[in-house]
Amino acid sequence: METDIRFTHQTLVEQCKTGNSSSQYELYSLYVDAMYNVGLRFLGNKEDAEDIVQDSFVDAFKKLHSFKYESSFGAWLKRIVINKSINHLKAKRVPVVPMEAHEFHLADEAPVEAEAVDLKKVQSGIAQLPDGYRQIINLYLIEGYDHVEIAEILGISTSTSKSQYHRAKKKLLEIISEL
Repeated sequence: METDIRFTHQTLVEQCKTGNSSSQYELYSLYVDAMYNVGLRFLGNKEDAEDIVQDSFVDAFKKLHSFKYESSFGAWLKRIVINKSINHLKAKRVPVVPMEAHEFHLADEAPVEAEAVDLKKVQSGIAQLPDGYRQIINLYLIEGYDHVEIAEILGISTSTSKSQYHRAKKKLLEIISEL
């Protein structure tokens, strides 16, 4: 029998909708670590990530009645955390993505042979990227969003998302080579 991922933890979600606090705590316990990691990747600051995760859970439990199982609860919650993280960065006036006066049209690049790189170097390199580049790298490589979705999330064009990703990747490779 195949299980639909959208209905993972359905019983807990439904109990939470009735205000059952022990179910809320259980659902919180299942997702808090993963959501903290998402927030930390975006914000780069433990305290901000903790605050965003707490706010996200509060909002999620308040708006749980609007959750209709169109995705899994985890995916729905992750979207809340990502949006709150981006809004937090915007509120701090940190540019998420530098906007150019014109858009760049990138030609398809031939794949580049890459040597094996230590994961710690990659993580360190991502942490050293400017905020806008780090956002694109996190959304595309780590969170798995495509450029159309990233453009929608950040309020930019798809081609800007692509050009920023290519610049971020180039900068990341420069940083890693210096480590």
